[in-house]
Amino acid sequence: MDLVTTTSAMTAATGESTSPPSSNEAAAGSQSDASEEEEYLDNSIELRGYLSKWTNYIYGWQPRYIVLKDGTLSYYKSESESDFGCRGAISLTKATIKAHESDELRFDVVVNNLNNWCLRAETSEDRMHWVEVLQLYKEDTGSTDTTSLRRHGSTMSLQSNTISLTSGGSLKKTQRNLREKVGELETFKDILFGQIETLQRYFDACSELNKSNAQPLDLGDGLKCIDFKGESITFRATTSGVLTTLQHCLEIIAESDESWKRKLEREIDKRRRSEEQNKRSKDEIERLKRLSYPGPDFEEGPHSTLPEDEFFDAVETGLDKIEEDMQLRFKLKLQSQISQTLVNVPHEAVAEGEEAREEFGTGAEAKCHALWPEIDRVCKEQLHYAREGVGQDGNGWQIFADEGEIKMYKREEEVNGLVMDPLKAYHSVQGVTAREMCHYFFMPEFRNDWETTLEDCTILEKISADTLLFLQTHKRIWPASQRDAQFWSHMRKITDNLEPGARDMWVVCNNSTEYSKQESKNGKCVRIFLTVILSCQTHLPDDYVKGQPLNRNDLTCKITYCSVVNPGGWAPASALRAVYKREYPKFLKRFTGYVIDQCKDKPIMF
Repeated sequence: MDLVTTTSAMTAATGESTSPPSSNEAAAGSQSDASEEEEYLDNSIELRGYLSKWTNYIYGWQPRYIVLKDGTLSYYKSESESDFGCRGAISLTKATIKAHESDELRFDVVVNNLNNWCLRAETSEDRMHWVEVLQLYKEDTGSTDTTSLRRHGSTMSLQSNTISLTSGGSLKKTQRNLREKVGELETFKDILFGQIETLQRYFDACSELNKSNAQPLDLGDGLKCIDFKGESITFRATTSGVLTTLQHCLEIIAESDESWKRKLEREIDKRRRSEEQNKRSKDEIERLKRLSYPGPDFEEGPHSTLPEDEFFDAVETGLDKIEEDMQLRFKLKLQSQISQTLVNVPHEAVAEGEEAREEFGTGAEAKCHALWPEIDRVCKEQLHYAREGVGQDGNGWQIFADEGEIKMYKREEEVNGLVMDPLKAYHSVQGVTAREMCHYFFMPEFRNDWETTLEDCTILEKISADTLLFLQTHKRIWPASQRDAQFWSHMRKITDNLEPGARDMWVVCNNSTEYSKQESKNGKCVRIFLTVILSCQTHLPDDYVKGQPLNRNDLTCKITYCSVVNPGGWAPASALRAVYKREYPKFLKRFTGYVIDQCKDKPIMF
């Protein structure tokens, strides 16, 4: 083999490449894949039956007829309505099926964290069957999707194409520089081939000369002799030019590589920032979704996933809205009333009607009732409890509110995981008597005026004029469950062991009872169990002389309020304590302010 043949063979070997498959082969592969997909779709899984579906926080779980067909999960109100169109449908192609961690009957079907179906089966076996079938369907469709994606090329190819489009100017410049260097290499290759041919002819002539030893050396083309030194210098220069040009190519490629590295780093940084922004947006959407479309996971209950701080924020927002509505309603009520100016009576007045009877406040009329032994016992215990100071029992009372005349103390106690913190509050107001304060706290016709969360108050039984049996329902404040309380309320006048300087003393005691076993009106309320006492004493000025006319500026009412409440349900302890700390001082100020406003233009009632 001569040098020309060897060089040509090396050049051909360097440029060798693998040919892509023919178009006929590609078409045959596509037809085969399509036939496999059609065969898969023809054998789609079907499943149908009744499940409980979470609707909303008002109606909760409702039975729905669920159908899986052709990759779509649909639901109907009943099986008889399945021929008239579904009420909702969800594609399982991109869905995630998740069995609930703590509820053994529940599983969720979620698409992109935006569409969430919460479903419950009748038994754990039914749930397992549904989850297994849906998971089996997902695995089959997942393998088909992987094959389909494989036929469309890799993700890296798509990213490379994107980068090429966005960086077209820099790439064109690099390609132009490389083309110039390739042209230079082609020129050097032609020169080298010419030099190799010259040397080949010289070697052939030398070979012939050695054979004949007679003919003079003839190189052809009129060449009679060779300047070996010149040819050597030229060959060296040519090969040096080739090496230099290759070095330039490597430098261009290295510069391009550095440029691409910098661009890749910028793209990676940009992608990271975009992902962080996307995550923040998703978290915000999820938070708004919780507030706008609450589901079973985002309200009070044994399986609630709502964080305690968000639970408190939602309850606080609900309480603020209720208070705003109440203030607006109170203003409208005042505007609608006819303005009347009453002259303040400068002497003592007494109550009218049933409260004017001597028996009122003694419990005489209630002593024959079956609840009286309990009422009398609890009232005496609570009165003794109210008279004790916060430092006398040694049980670690902690002050949590100190606002002028209002001082509130609590002890942190939990029973079976439920917050049952005892509360004791002290307050002093001017211009009202102890009986007036207890009168507005006891009488049911006034409760809607000062109790903001009250939805309904029903008198189950009128035991006597001073003793009533109530069923009280409170407004629903999401995410907390709605609550109610059944309790007796007794108003009593205390005549023994009055504080020095006290003219009189009245108390109202409320205590939960299951006497009538009355169910909540909507059947969904969490029952509250409470024990409350409001103890009030009327004080007159030290220089007051009995028989002198009195006006409201001479009156001081000292109040002691004690309560122990078992809220029931599953509300977080920290959220409940935060609500108590916020609401109890507001309640006491709101109630005493209401009584002062109601009594300011009326006769004094002792």
